Amino acid sequence: MLLSRRALLSTAGATAVLAAVSPTAAARPRTGSPVRQVPLQGAVNVRDLGGRPTLDGKRVRHGLVYRGDHLAKLTDADLAVLGGLGLARAVDFRIPTEVAHDGADRLPAGVAAVSRPVTDRGLFGQLMAAIGSRDPVRQEEMLGGGRAAAYMTEVYRTFVTDAANRAQFGRTLRELAEPGTGPVLYHCTSGKDRTGWTSWLLLRLVGVPERFATEDYLASNTFRAAYDARVREGLREGGLMRDPELIVPLQEVRGEYLDASLAEVAAGYGSLYRYATAGLGLDPRTLAGLRKRLVGRA
Repeated sequence: MLLSRRALLSTAGATAVLAAVSPTAAARPRTGSPVRQVPLQGAVNVRDLGGRPTLDGKRVRHGLVYRGDHLAKLTDADLAVLGGLGLARAVDFRIPTEVAHDGADRLPAGVAAVSRPVTDRGLFGQLMAAIGSRDPVRQEEMLGGGRAAAYMTEVYRTFVTDAANRAQFGRTLRELAEPGTGPVLYHCTSGKDRTGWTSWLLLRLVGVPERFATEDYLASNTFRAAYDARVREGLREGGLMRDPELIVPLQEVRGEYLDASLAEVAAGYGSLYRYATAGLGLDPRTLAGLRKRLVGRA
């Protein structure tokens, strides 16, 4: 089996805080990993999924699949950078509430915008209400004592158990396998959970060892660290949260979250291959097409 491994938010006041904390101000991460970031002013977690080695000594090709956080705050200079990638589509996993909060994607001319929402089980809306309340007791009751991490674990379970979510992931992966498809960027709000699960799956299904797929998943913590810290400080300074550290489990990716998805894969399907075929509707021809299109020589 290919198993084992183990939005922030606001209402009116917090919206102003988040607007002031733009990704432009976030420090660029320093990392020795082979991750190739796309440097943008209005997003911090956009990267090329290529470069990872496969079990047979090849590598995932660069320039075909990109993952990211939302693209609503891109500058004109950012649009020029994205325009140079030759993107055909940008797939947005955000739900309507998130799009209404942050705005629709800004995309270069000629890039097709595809809305493909994956549920967050109401997390975004609840956080907006809790943080906007400015009530430290309510915030502690919702997020403290391990409850924030537990909520994230439940969200990750629905990536596998929810039929509508599986349909969105499956359709995205099928499109990536189509011959002649242009480069694609998929994203959610922070580019770490829905996007992280899609990326982990894709890397594993084309033959990337588990440790490298997990390394890519966990890299969001590096790329988002400076920006997320500024968000927490803004919530504190704005009087919205007495203890903004409560949202850290929601800002981070963690091995335990990924493990929750994989536990559901094991329980419901027995193997990642069975999840891909029976759960996501990817037939063997599609899986072979993914590998053929995305994997090249080392």
